[in-house]
Amino acid sequence: MNPMEQVKINKATVNIGVGEGGEQLARAEKLLNNITSQKPVRTYSKVTNPEFGIRKGQPIACKVTLRNEKAFDTVKLILAGIGNRIKAGQFDKQGNVSFGIAEHIEIPGMRYDPEIGIFGMNVAVTFEKPGYRIKRRKIQNKKVPSKHQVTKEETMEFMKEKFQVEIE
Repeated sequence: MNPMEQVKINKATVNIGVGEGGEQLARAEKLLNNITSQKPVRTYSKVTNPEFGIRKGQPIACKVTLRNEKAFDTVKLILAGIGNRIKAGQFDKQGNVSFGIAEHIEIPGMRYDPEIGIFGMNVAVTFEKPGYRIKRRKIQNKKVPSKHQVTKEETMEFMKEKFQVEIE
């Protein structure tokens, strides 16, 4: 196979949405740090919603962006927690995949810690092929041609091969 057509993981983003700041968010950050061994970044609300008690600019969630080997290992770990099963609807047209896990204690090797509690999390995995740098570079950036973009089928095949995922 042409090395320029091989799909690889660009990044994996692990997100825990808490809905409020304070101690609950600090515990979620501690959990993300334990799972990924990387310091999480807080995300802030964009709008005020009085029904949920959220003001604009208030911290409501935390996330970690993982790349290279860390991304691969973390995705493999979290997939084991959901039984290596993903629905076909969780893949988008650009070949990205998103899935969630209801409770972090389902992840192998994770124990319940009363100081942290139980959190669910979302994982978004972005895929690319070699040559995608042309759309990110500062000088002479261009679009990736449609024949070189990652497709849903290529991503599904990658997930089956590398992670032994069952697609329903």
